[in-house]
Amino acid sequence: MIIDGFNRVHDYLRISLTDNCNLRCFYCMPEEEYAFTPASKLMQAEEIEAIAKVFIANGVQKIRLTGGEPLVRKDAADIILRLSKLGARLTLTTNATRLHEYVDVIKEAGINSLNISLDTLNKERFIMMTKRDQYDRVRSNIDRMIQEGIHVKVNVVAMKGLNDGEIIDFIRWTKDVPLHIRFIEFMPFSGNRWNSDRVMTWQQILDVASSAFDILPLEREAHETAKKYIVPGHQGTFAVISTMSAPFCGDCNRMRLTADGKMKNCLFSQTETDLLTPFRKGEDIMPLIRQNILDKKKYLGGQFTTDMEKIETSKLENRSMITIGG
Repeated sequence: MIIDGFNRVHDYLRISLTDNCNLRCFYCMPEEEYAFTPASKLMQAEEIEAIAKVFIANGVQKIRLTGGEPLVRKDAADIILRLSKLGARLTLTTNATRLHEYVDVIKEAGINSLNISLDTLNKERFIMMTKRDQYDRVRSNIDRMIQEGIHVKVNVVAMKGLNDGEIIDFIRWTKDVPLHIRFIEFMPFSGNRWNSDRVMTWQQILDVASSAFDILPLEREAHETAKKYIVPGHQGTFAVISTMSAPFCGDCNRMRLTADGKMKNCLFSQTETDLLTPFRKGEDIMPLIRQNILDKKKYLGGQFTTDMEKIETSKLENRSMITIGG
């Protein structure tokens, strides 16, 4: 097992396949023109497979593939199918723009759950937020995944003055469709123009939801980041990931591997450990993995607290969201 200094067992690995993306959401990607990591510096398919085997041999039970957008990587299908044979539960976070090309791969890999990023139900706003005209494709692919029997979670970064007026619309979507909306509090990363005034908090989201629906809380499962709710009579559910106002670090079990082979023990960690270089030299990377997790802070990477007014983004030491992999 991989255990940190607070006795938290880490059995969930998130692997970023690329920092490249075909959308340009400002809270994730700092600039339209972005210098993506050269392919030679990325973990190759066989390296991802081999490194994942090391983690699985030491207790990892779940792997999530992320990006950027993981499905823009040319060998994404090969990587998905390689990892699907290792015995850990495999899942994926995607913007859904290319899901229609991967239906057979998803089925063959046995993936039964997907996280799909969609921050608005308004086509014009989608184009404004992503700088791309892909809304109809995303909605079509969400419908397709549901028809295929996939458990679909829709991730919505809720921001004041941008999409906070759509909270009720998103929850209404769960009435006749068995999907699961997850509102995410806007988080600070390098270059994403974060400001506390734009954060729509867990309680504020619940206040809006309660103004239109009777809502009931659902039981939290171990290690879960989302506080879940249901509107009686709805096929789906909604939840809030309250990273900023009510962190869920107490039983965190997550580890992150960036596309260039660096290990982060927290989304907000200041430091990272290079696994790819020693791996390519034939060295045992397990001591590095254990030390990385032993260095994990108690909450929020040790960089800030829930007092958002005191967060100085200029002093945060981290990557941009797109280079971490979420």
